[in-house]
Amino acid sequence: MRYKMLGNSGINVSIICLGTMTYGEQNTEKEGHRQLDFAIDEGVNFIDSAELYAIPPKVETYGKTESIIGSWLSMRGRRNEVILASKIAGGGEWVNHIRGGKTRFTEDYITEAISASLKRLRTDYIDLYQLHWPERNTNYFGKLGYEAGAKEAALTPIAETLRALKKQVEAGKIRYVGLSNETPWGIMQFLTLAKEYDLPVIVSVQNPYNLLNRSYEIGNAEISHRENVSLLAYSPLGFGVLSGKYLNNKKPAEARITKWPNYVRYSSEQGIAATGSYVGLAMKYGLDPAQMALAFVNAQSFVASNIIGATTMLQLESNIASVGIQISRELRSDIEKVHNKYPNPSP
Repeated sequence: MRYKMLGNSGINVSIICLGTMTYGEQNTEKEGHRQLDFAIDEGVNFIDSAELYAIPPKVETYGKTESIIGSWLSMRGRRNEVILASKIAGGGEWVNHIRGGKTRFTEDYITEAISASLKRLRTDYIDLYQLHWPERNTNYFGKLGYEAGAKEAALTPIAETLRALKKQVEAGKIRYVGLSNETPWGIMQFLTLAKEYDLPVIVSVQNPYNLLNRSYEIGNAEISHRENVSLLAYSPLGFGVLSGKYLNNKKPAEARITKWPNYVRYSSEQGIAATGSYVGLAMKYGLDPAQMALAFVNAQSFVASNIIGATTMLQLESNIASVGIQISRELRSDIEKVHNKYPNPSP
């Protein structure tokens, strides 16, 4: 395993982070525990979760993922071996089961969310606490075209959110703060206000990043470099699309898009064409397509950790093994040719 510094936190995290959003839906508690055991034994020290999970989000599985991690921590006693990350949900009608869908980043809601997560996780502290998506209306979850929200005046001021998070840091309930699904404007606002008012400085941003969606490179990557804010890359395989398993209209049993066909973010005509080209490159270089896609993410200087997810142990073993794959200069050149032909087909 390889490790990188998480922003300015002083914490070294494994280049592979174990994503857990399938626990409680596609994976049972027993399967989740087996994954955690294997990943930690392989040198993974970083686990990512959220109060929202399991995915897809629904009232019946709300918080189940954290509870499965919590039961593992309680049974194994390995809390000091892991860097544990979780998130507070933003608002939206599609999450009405979480604080009535009106959850905001106020002190009351942050306190409530952290307390509930700590109880489910069976721990006294969370190493990295993230805002899952912005409270304001902006570009995230694949949305193109900016439109200001109708209730801008009602938004929680960012400085107020940072003050609330500072209280949680001072109370020892969280150690560091991160963002997720953020834009360049949002990242810089959090950084500027934190420095101006001596509030917690974000150490990371968890945004999508993969061969089909390299939009983080436009604006955000420079912020990562100059401000020492690490990218935690999620969806590195684009819902599994970049493995090639859905090509030619295949529908593997129990696969995510087979089970939930409305997950179409990485399945546009251009996305499918690009995927075919990337899978072809992997074949040309004698590589597994999924491992090549993961190795590309692993190689980026602005990425601290690559959040992989798996529903089977074979997938997990293969994903972790991607740390041993090197992207040669020739392969990188060929990847760029495909990218130039199909630039960000699935933002």
